[in-house]
Amino acid sequence: MQVAQNLIGGVWRDTTGATVLDVVDPATEEVVARVPAGSPADVDRAVEAAVAAQPGWASLSVAERVARIAEWADVITAHADELAELERREMGKPLALGRTFIEAAAAGMKSAAEAALSYAFEERFEHPDGETRIVRHPLGATAVITPWNFPLAVLLGSLGPLLAAGNTVVVKPSERSPLSAVRLCELLTLADGVVNLVLGDARAGAPLAEHDGIQLVHFTGSVAAGRAVGAGAGRQLHRAMLELGGKDAVVVDADVDVRATAAAVALGSFLNTGQICTSMERIYVHQDIAAEFTEALVSAAEEYTPGEALGPLVDARQRDIVREHVADAVARGATIRTGGAEPPGKGYFYPPTVLTDVDESMLVMTEETFGPIAPVAVVADFAEGLERAARSRFGLAATVYTHDPEHIEAATRLPAGIVAVNQWQGGSAEMVWEPAGDSGMGATGAHAAYDAATRPSSVFIAGGGGPVS
Repeated sequence: MQVAQNLIGGVWRDTTGATVLDVVDPATEEVVARVPAGSPADVDRAVEAAVAAQPGWASLSVAERVARIAEWADVITAHADELAELERREMGKPLALGRTFIEAAAAGMKSAAEAALSYAFEERFEHPDGETRIVRHPLGATAVITPWNFPLAVLLGSLGPLLAAGNTVVVKPSERSPLSAVRLCELLTLADGVVNLVLGDARAGAPLAEHDGIQLVHFTGSVAAGRAVGAGAGRQLHRAMLELGGKDAVVVDADVDVRATAAAVALGSFLNTGQICTSMERIYVHQDIAAEFTEALVSAAEEYTPGEALGPLVDARQRDIVREHVADAVARGATIRTGGAEPPGKGYFYPPTVLTDVDESMLVMTEETFGPIAPVAVVADFAEGLERAARSRFGLAATVYTHDPEHIEAATRLPAGIVAVNQWQGGSAEMVWEPAGDSGMGATGAHAAYDAATRPSSVFIAGGGGPVS
């Protein structure tokens, strides 16, 4: 089986390392590809290519860069089915779900790039003693290290602002799901080093994050890996944008449509087999509706069946984490209402599982599970739900369901980067957010993505431009 190559300066090159890794289809447990484990020499070549290409890319007008990115987005959309099939093979995402997210990400990349046309790369301020200009410069060569759960969606979300601002990029996909990124680079015929691809695990990721030629690292992944990436970038005094783990809370008030809300929570808990950073992983339900809500959630969970509607977990390691969290909860007094045991046969499948009688002594309520587990805790009132939702070291996102205006206002103070009310996901293109706590650092979205992708400098011109005597 051929080993995948790196894309460096527009040329596909073999790795300089000696070790290769298997990419395994999690539905069949079959090896579908082999990729390099990575090496510092591979990273050096990729960074050198990005650094060399950056001045030429930055010399293009913003409109020219935006037009190039828009062309790439159209190519991605046209090949969404093919790319979704690769995501299915490498990490198990159902085809329809993969295609939907890829198409949305391509549209988002185009939209984010077009925002550069109205971004203030230069501002001028007149004052009595002259003029001050604020000029925002591209950073240079940057790195994007992507996770295994949404290989292309996360990548495309990062590329738009970085490239439109005039930076070049070295992409390092997760070694667990690299095939879609390889094919993406093939489709875009990247011949000039503006986007480079280096494959591997931490043997590529660590030297990339710590490379003195990389001015910003955009990393999405686990807290432990994010800390290492942030420390590596920090040693170079370079920026790090970190989107890390989540333990997203849901607070359900007494005044909701119980069955509709239970169906929405099932979607937020089980979509992509719970392998989403913003999956609903802690559910706090008002005591007045808890019994009815739980029954409705169990019914909704049992409608999700393995196959195209529910994919496998990415690998045996992830299934072991899910199994451990459920076993720990049961040992501490939790009740399994449905699910709780993987089916026989090939594939890393795990059924949608609803737990009750849970509390914060359990891993399933405190550590990121990243699986199709919905733990339900009963609270005396909405205020208790908010208080327990806020009692976490994570702060990626949270969702509340309530029609009480005072409760909605109280929910806005939850310590999370994104708070959704009465609908999981959603929001406008103007959204700006930053994770809280162990969920990461660095504001992004809308203008904040361009603030992060550029370096401001101020130029003071005395007397409006001429020398002062």
